[in-house]
Amino acid sequence: MSNDVVVALDVGGTGMKCALVKPDGTVVHAERHPTLAQRGPEAVTANILDIATGLAGRARAEGLEPVAVGLVVPGVIDEENGVAVWSSNVGFRDVPMRALMQERLGLPTAVGHDVRAGGLAEARLGAGRSERHVLFIAIGTGIAAAHVVDGKAEAGAHGAAGEVGHIVVRPGGPACPCGGRGCLEAVASASAVGRRYVELSGEAGVTAYDVATRAAAGEELANRVWTEAVEAFADGLLTAQALYDAGIIVLGGGLAEAGEALLTPLRAALQARITFHRMPQIVRAALGDTAGCLGAALLALDHLEVTQ
Repeated sequence: MSNDVVVALDVGGTGMKCALVKPDGTVVHAERHPTLAQRGPEAVTANILDIATGLAGRARAEGLEPVAVGLVVPGVIDEENGVAVWSSNVGFRDVPMRALMQERLGLPTAVGHDVRAGGLAEARLGAGRSERHVLFIAIGTGIAAAHVVDGKAEAGAHGAAGEVGHIVVRPGGPACPCGGRGCLEAVASASAVGRRYVELSGEAGVTAYDVATRAAAGEELANRVWTEAVEAFADGLLTAQALYDAGIIVLGGGLAEAGEALLTPLRAALQARITFHRMPQIVRAALGDTAGCLGAALLALDHLEVTQ
């Protein structure tokens, strides 16, 4: 129906991006809210349910019919059963979000992983929409990926597929929060780039974006740190390409905001490493920080098709 919408929520550690989305992907209303993670997981859950209820009510008040809910969160997600198994960012552990949402709103609900949802949106609606095999990589505080084939993102046997940030690219290197050493995430994430510069310079508060800007301006130390990160990232992509054979790699997240300052040297570094692999396109994400919310809407629509 032309007045059908889905309620979409992308929950992050700090904020939530929420929207009412039509089946064709048109956003008819969007809003943002703090997650309030510091108040604990029960408060976060209550906040999510209240916001979703408010969105559904707004839809009806505007003559629209909410038909499903899509909710995406970080961490390990049991998508089949709609359970947030574990999320350090928001404190979730075995939270039955689908059951809680369906009980509150009486609507079919899909629960998914934020990065996989972002990859789904980029593959269907964004930078990867012309390709069948899309690898979406979000580079922010951490690094995670979604492998999308023919518009479907695979979660893996345990809901943990796509953890390219934990490919070891520098054995024995910097400690990673996962417990390993030398993971891609510990060397080439936005947080790692800023941290490395601070360690070498002694200057506090420098971000990855600052490093990219200073490198582009010709600063020697910034260029060294940036080049180290790009080289490590190329090593990680070589392994990822050996595993996934993507037609296009779409880069999102904070570090991708550097644009060609990242993409141009990264393409060259990967090309130099390629042997039998096929060189993928490497492009910047098109949907920005709305990708997760749009992906949540797509999950809801897919779930609705299955349940009808």
